[in-house]
Amino acid sequence: MSLKAIHVVFIMASTLLACGFGGWSFRNYFSPDGTKLDIVFGVSSVVAVGALLVYGRYFLKKLKNISYL
Repeated sequence: MSLKAIHVVFIMASTLLACGFGGWSFRNYFSPDGTKLDIVFGVSSVVAVGALLVYGRYFLKKLKNISYL
């Protein structure tokens, strides 16, 4: 497995983790005992997901001529 493939896997895992954490934070915020910190974490996670998607696309374009093997 090449460094490119490992990098793509880690970008995807980080994106999924940020999505899950954002959903969990928003769910906590809308529960009866939600705090303002939960909404801050949720919005931060949405921003992180956007940044990771942009970075992943940039990375794939930059290294499109390099094999995954």
